[in-house]
Amino acid sequence: MAAGAQLLIEIAEKAFGETLLFEGLGFQVPAGQVVALIGPSGVGKSTLLRMIAGIDTDYRGRIEVDSKAPPDAQVPGFVFQDPRLLPWETALGNLLAVKPDLPVDAGRSLLAAVGLAAAEDLRPAALSGGMQRRVALARALAVSSRLLLLDEPFVSIDRKLAGELQALVAGVVDRFGPTVILVTHDTHDAAALADRVIMLGGRPMSVIKDTLLDRPRADRHADWLARAVRDLEEDMRT
Repeated sequence: MAAGAQLLIEIAEKAFGETLLFEGLGFQVPAGQVVALIGPSGVGKSTLLRMIAGIDTDYRGRIEVDSKAPPDAQVPGFVFQDPRLLPWETALGNLLAVKPDLPVDAGRSLLAAVGLAAAEDLRPAALSGGMQRRVALARALAVSSRLLLLDEPFVSIDRKLAGELQALVAGVVDRFGPTVILVTHDTHDAAALADRVIMLGGRPMSVIKDTLLDRPRADRHADWLARAVRDLEEDMRT
């Protein structure tokens, strides 16, 4: 059985001032599914993540995480566009800062799961950019291994490092079985990682297309990825 959380999204209305951002937006996510939300910048993808996390509650409608409103549900693991590590804490200390009751051995195991077994005593200044992002992922898992919210986690890095981090996220998904909501503007990220791609657009924002990618991540070779990216980009143009 999947360890991930189940999500229900039914947003009747979400507005910023006089601007209607969402209206009649709805979809469900089964436990353990990796969903990529793609669409143009400014459409509201990151806002939707904050609503799922329970950070933004100013809307009409309902969001449920395992049949609970987000403020009453388990806090999700959140990975932002930049690592946002505490500079005075070690890698392990950054995990314990967000989850004080995390057993030290569990924190060490999470760092090992993201390839940082030898870096637990290093502070962010001593870590490369890629290593800092690995700590951020381990920190999110420390908060919750059931629901991960990833907000453009591969932005502003080169494709080689992005590929390494994608492989790392895929390994985390295979090992821990979380439900993952990945916000991205990059169709390659979506094609590489997602089980399902929800394309968002318009004002107010709506679901333009909802696509299942049924090929196992381990079998997504370069030719398949190129076709999937081409199809997604064609959908975005239409």
